[in-house]
Amino acid sequence: MKLRQVSDLSDFSRGHWLRELLCRREELSRVQSSPDGQHLLLLQKSRPPALPRVLAFQRHSIAGADLERSWQPPQPAPVGLLFLQSPAAPGSWVLAVVWEHGRTEVWHFVVAVGWQLLQTLELCQGARARVVSVCSQGASLVWCEERPPLGAHTDMSKCAFRFCVCARALEVGEQGVRLGTLRIVLHNSPEYQVLASPQHVFLVPAAAGFATTSKFLLIWHPEKAEFIITAPSAGFIHSKVLRSSSESDFRKLLLGSVGLLSGFAPLDIHTSTVSNSGGLLLVSTKGSVSMVEPDGTQRHIFDLEGGPLAQGSPVQLKTFGSILACVLAGVLYLIDQNSGRLVEKEVLSMKEVHFLESQGEEDSIQLLSQTGIYSFSFSKPEDSSRPEPCLVEMVFEEACRYYQRRSLSSSKLTVEKLKKGGTFQAPVVLAAILQHSLHQKQKPAQGLQDTYAKLLSTVSLELQSYMSLELLKACVVCAPESEVESYCKELVEQEVSRILQSDMDKDNLAYLNSVFASFPKAAWKAIRSCLQLQQNGDGLLVARATPEVWKKVLCQPQLEEVGQNGMVPLFELICASFLRFKPKWLPSFVELTQQYVSSSWSYSSKEGPEGRVPLYKRALGVLARKNKHGEADDEMELELLLCSKRPKAVLQALHLLIRLKQWQRVVEVAEKFSKLSPLLNKEIFITLLAEFAQHRELDPYLDRLWPLCPAELTASDILTTVLQHLPHSQEDPVPFSIEGNQLTVGLLKPLLQRVVQRPSVQDEMYSDALQSTTFPPPTPPREH
Repeated sequence: MKLRQVSDLSDFSRGHWLRELLCRREELSRVQSSPDGQHLLLLQKSRPPALPRVLAFQRHSIAGADLERSWQPPQPAPVGLLFLQSPAAPGSWVLAVVWEHGRTEVWHFVVAVGWQLLQTLELCQGARARVVSVCSQGASLVWCEERPPLGAHTDMSKCAFRFCVCARALEVGEQGVRLGTLRIVLHNSPEYQVLASPQHVFLVPAAAGFATTSKFLLIWHPEKAEFIITAPSAGFIHSKVLRSSSESDFRKLLLGSVGLLSGFAPLDIHTSTVSNSGGLLLVSTKGSVSMVEPDGTQRHIFDLEGGPLAQGSPVQLKTFGSILACVLAGVLYLIDQNSGRLVEKEVLSMKEVHFLESQGEEDSIQLLSQTGIYSFSFSKPEDSSRPEPCLVEMVFEEACRYYQRRSLSSSKLTVEKLKKGGTFQAPVVLAAILQHSLHQKQKPAQGLQDTYAKLLSTVSLELQSYMSLELLKACVVCAPESEVESYCKELVEQEVSRILQSDMDKDNLAYLNSVFASFPKAAWKAIRSCLQLQQNGDGLLVARATPEVWKKVLCQPQLEEVGQNGMVPLFELICASFLRFKPKWLPSFVELTQQYVSSSWSYSSKEGPEGRVPLYKRALGVLARKNKHGEADDEMELELLLCSKRPKAVLQALHLLIRLKQWQRVVEVAEKFSKLSPLLNKEIFITLLAEFAQHRELDPYLDRLWPLCPAELTASDILTTVLQHLPHSQEDPVPFSIEGNQLTVGLLKPLLQRVVQRPSVQDEMYSDALQSTTFPPPTPPREH
């Protein structure tokens, strides 16, 4: 991959002048090429004695009149040079020069004739409007314009919302150019830079915007009339459909999200542009390159070298197929957008370059500089089927992250330093083993060192698993639709098994979340297989997972690692799968996990999962997130509370049964769980005694209720509890109620007799002494 010069600018019209302008880079505010790469447009700033100008240069010496437009400084400056497709002739285009006051000149280039002005149009309706940003989305122009208030506002918060985002169709036909009706997309808004993708328009807050509104992005979907509000770094995404023009007010759009958005940090944006895939590429001031997808999610791509970026330092970005090209401080980076891998890094001899359109050539990049046009080819080698270069590169990248986390030095460790330094031998050894094992099927293997050979025999099973997994992925890609489902099931099972055998970090957890969301049924079967869940002969759920797998299942990440874009821990993912595919197994699964926890961690240990949030509460949290709640969910809540066998959970279940008036089950739960501890027995009995004092629903079960009375309760304690919970009547008390639902002494008599006739605790303490035949007892014999 080497730079080669393909032109010295002599094939451009007025090439010597173009070279002279490129040498005076400080005079140029914009350099842009046409979609076919045959025309180059320059926007020259005002520098006395020359006036500001728009200049067009034709490539390959195409005959025709040149385009040169200048204006006097008091006149508004152009804010956009847009190339629009012309439906009159497929593949042809027109140039729209949009000026600050809304005037738009539409130009068309005709071979042998040159540039011709088709029409001059007025975008804005108000004479005081000022266009600050413009883009083309399909057959429409979208722009952000400033509408100054009529009066002199001193309130800066009101002045900040004086902008308006508008759209207008622009049709180019044989009869000329026609503007459609003006459509207000968003009014009373702050200043935005508008950037268009094929289906969406990104609204990026201006650098000098209001502090509160610089914390989020807006994404407009014209076909659905939908706005997406996203704060990508905080994981916040909210969408709203604007059904009428009255809802297009900026304040109404944010209604309901202001509280959340106010707590976020401002966006860190140094440079922004749209990729050919439709995403928004962002470069932060720290040099981090990320992409915001049209649905509002963000993914990190690459970190540029060189530390923090100054406000004036230019960063050139352009995508060619799946390759992202970036020029910073005279260094060209080629990055794979999908994997974030650095494909190539080239130090350029010239610091000021511009990307040119290379129509039909996605495997090469053309760069424009003051010395000429250079081509940089990054076509894949013929033997691209071999996976080892990518895999070996991944080994070194992972090693960089691993050693960087454990390093006390502030200097950044790179792949090049790792390969050349010789300090860390582990990644070098592993890379050699991978190259050897992956090459041996294609060509005779080179001899490995003895130590390498021993290590190869140790990791041979893992290498076979990796190769089979890669083969399975290839089968999924190439398989017909009828076989894709079976391949996906096998692939998901292998992926879930692989992750459960590795460290459960934030990236692996996010990957598992996406797997469970994309392939819920396959993920459910995979987790059953990994945990070896099945029913035994007695119908009980058993699991034969190893302790290492159980620890991965029960690990609970830190709060800051959870909640990003809806990410949940693995235990909650498994509970959600149980609720969806096998709900009756969920209480048994929670009970199994509690048995493992009790055998692995002490009860009060904060290391284990029970030290933070009890497992039954985590399962109840999954149940509470269901969209619809029915009777089956009440039953599931009861089972989860009771299977925990915790006193608070048992009492909560008892109160739930009382609320549901399931008195038969109330008594059954009381009989079963009163045996766990005397304290729980006392709480259960007092709860049921209070219910007994209020109504007559428990009367049929008194013969089962009274034996549960704790030994330390006296008749006085019982009468006090009953009197405290008697229902308050609004009428004068009468001896006998007409309804017959009053508590009588006759109902309490069996319980009071039972308590009175029971021997007291003091009697039991002194029973041996009182029953002695002689008093005082004889003196024990002395030992000589």
